[in-house]
Amino acid sequence: MQTFIHYFLHFGLPFIIAYFFFRKDWGKVTLILLATMLVDLDHLLATPIFSSNRCSIGFHPLHTYYAIIIYTFLLFLRKPYKIIGLGLLLHMLTDFIDCLFMYNNCNTCLQNSPTKNILEWVSNLF
Repeated sequence: MQTFIHYFLHFGLPFIIAYFFFRKDWGKVTLILLATMLVDLDHLLATPIFSSNRCSIGFHPLHTYYAIIIYTFLLFLRKPYKIIGLGLLLHMLTDFIDCLFMYNNCNTCLQNSPTKNILEWVSNLF
């Protein structure tokens, strides 16, 4: 279920958002939202590049809290920056949800994660 939700949020939700909120330019908006997936290129800087027990949020340079603040400011600019900011924030939310799945399945796996306290707090809400 985690994999399905992860990929649906990355690939399905951008189409739905573009279609319902940007109907006039839905094709262009969908491409912009999908292009924000390029933010994952920062994973190439990690060693190893992929680790199944690593939370991206707070670990990779373009997934830090500072970067997320910048992405939030993009929402207040005009198009296409607003759409880019939306796509980047949706990407971060998707990755955070993935981290929640990991934390709930194995909370000791993320002991050294910069997001551990937030994951713990959010998990306790539900």
